[in-house]
Amino acid sequence: MKVTRLVRNYVLAGCVAGVVTLASVAAIPASAATSTFVIGNFNPFSGADASFGPEMIAGCQPAVRLIDAAGGVSGHDFTCLQVDTRGDPADAVPAANKLIATNSTLEGILGPSADEALATAPILDQAQVPMFVDTGQAYFDKTSLKYFWRITPADDVKGYALALWAHKVGYTRAAAVFGNDAGSQSDVPTLLKAYKKLGGKMVSNQVIALNQSSYRTEIEQMLATHPQVIFTEVDPQTAATFLSELQQLHGLIPIIGTEVTLQAPWLKAVTGALGKQAMSKYFTGMQPYAPTSGKSWSTYNAALLASKGSVPNPSQWSSDPYSMTYYDAVNVMALAMIAGNTTDRSKYNAFVTAVTEPGAGKTVVHSFAEGKAALRAGKKIQYVGAGGPIVFNAWHNSAGAFEAARQSNGNVALVGEITASQIASLSK
Repeated sequence: MKVTRLVRNYVLAGCVAGVVTLASVAAIPASAATSTFVIGNFNPFSGADASFGPEMIAGCQPAVRLIDAAGGVSGHDFTCLQVDTRGDPADAVPAANKLIATNSTLEGILGPSADEALATAPILDQAQVPMFVDTGQAYFDKTSLKYFWRITPADDVKGYALALWAHKVGYTRAAAVFGNDAGSQSDVPTLLKAYKKLGGKMVSNQVIALNQSSYRTEIEQMLATHPQVIFTEVDPQTAATFLSELQQLHGLIPIIGTEVTLQAPWLKAVTGALGKQAMSKYFTGMQPYAPTSGKSWSTYNAALLASKGSVPNPSQWSSDPYSMTYYDAVNVMALAMIAGNTTDRSKYNAFVTAVTEPGAGKTVVHSFAEGKAALRAGKKIQYVGAGGPIVFNAWHNSAGAFEAARQSNGNVALVGEITASQIASLSK
């Protein structure tokens, strides 16, 4: 694999604060007497994980644009509906109930995230709403929820990837610095297990309260254990405060972060606090492998860049693996409706694997338009999306490889890969 490809432009231009258009970006003619299908974007748009929502919109809107441009499904166009869970189950549960009760044409959900999935996924499943989640919690690795689908790797997989990269570059003493939110903590158990299995020693494991004015005490406690590297996932502001204080008190040490640390808001906040030179020297982020080439990605990226009216600064999401898989999820839902010859969400759910799994004689398609044409011609299809092939196991989970990335000249450059086979071998 080439390691010079740029995988993320981190410049943030008002993404979180930007106004997100909820209407479809390419509606069918007004004369068509059909309803608009709703895809709920069920994620935090405010709070500590406020970056999750815009990242989701950046996948949904390009998909809706292309689906509507290709005539939709049975004449129906689509719309992306923003639902702010605030990253809190107390807010997410009533939001889920309201979404279900007030949207008669709700066809599917992107989300929920780890912040609220344990509380809301059962509600959505009971209402027979297909959900393409971004929670990484290991709890769902063998879920019985019928309408649950996960394209992105589980957090236990991320823990293995973090440990493998540290082992690969030779770090034997590490500190874990993770936020006290559910999403961050879900990475930790397998990280600890995997790092120990690889011969490493976790000399410090800190659970950090978010958005404190100072972390001097925690930093001094961590430094007393003499780690060679820091594993981390905390929100942007917390990371900027913690790491800038570390820089002032001691100087930085190498940092390996999860995919959250490669998101535009995190990179902007932390780079602003530490400086580009320090980030280039000390920071590496691990994210699910996200190819930024090929027909599927080119189709996604063109539609994304054309969606600047509803996605502020769209280019920042061009190589975001979560935006790519949100885009893929909307396409999969729409294609499953066509494959099953039904727009009933409780019925098309059974056809998700029919349009994603490989098989002899299947036609590989790279977009909704290609898939629709092939299905209408009586062919069986395998949709290979912007995020790559999707192969669900018996529990509706699909995972793959990870890539390591580092800042370079205002962007983040790929520096290596952890393969799916390496992860599988370690996780046995």
